[in-house]
Amino acid sequence: MIGIIAAMNVEMESLRSFIQNPTTETVSGIKFVRGTLEGKEVVTAVCGIGKVFAALCAQTMILRYEPEMIINTGVAGTLTDALTIGSVAVSSAVVQHDMDTSAIGDPLGLISGINKVELPADKLLGDALSACATVLGIKTATGVIASGDQFISSAERKAFITDTFHAIACEMEGAAIGQVCYVNRVPFCVLRAISDSADGSSHMDYPAFVQLAAEQSVKLLRTYLRH
Repeated sequence: MIGIIAAMNVEMESLRSFIQNPTTETVSGIKFVRGTLEGKEVVTAVCGIGKVFAALCAQTMILRYEPEMIINTGVAGTLTDALTIGSVAVSSAVVQHDMDTSAIGDPLGLISGINKVELPADKLLGDALSACATVLGIKTATGVIASGDQFISSAERKAFITDTFHAIACEMEGAAIGQVCYVNRVPFCVLRAISDSADGSSHMDYPAFVQLAAEQSVKLLRTYLRH
């Protein structure tokens, strides 16, 4: 059983259209669609935007369906020249860029209780997804993906996240899913197609490219599941 979580319907609609023998169940207000995709048993969910919804969804999925691994798919803003719109960021680790207890002496991004800034993603899963992207001719980069309850749309905030966490992409859910998976010892990876530049031009890029970026993730996931 492979769990797949996206934040928005636009990131999941196409993927779900390929699921065979789907069954639907709503738990904690989240619709889970289970079935067979490219010969593999999957459970999918659209969690909603932001870290709280993402964590709620991941924990519910783990308790209810016991997936062997969880992939968080969707779109993100780029933080590096190595990733342009339509290319794909694969997580080596995740961080929460808006977690800040530095006033009491902690490093920026430290998650209290587990005392980590970076949470490592599953390397084998990430390598496999990157290899599938190469087969498809999709440009990828592997690195830290940063999450926070903010849509990043300023050059200043983009620079802060890049300089502080050395992240390659930013979004709003992956690190929350990563934290839940880390605590539950479930392998995870965040797979994000680039939909915008995460600076002052985000309002221009995002509506035009989000659908294109989402389709890149769908192609990549279907290829991964075939192997």
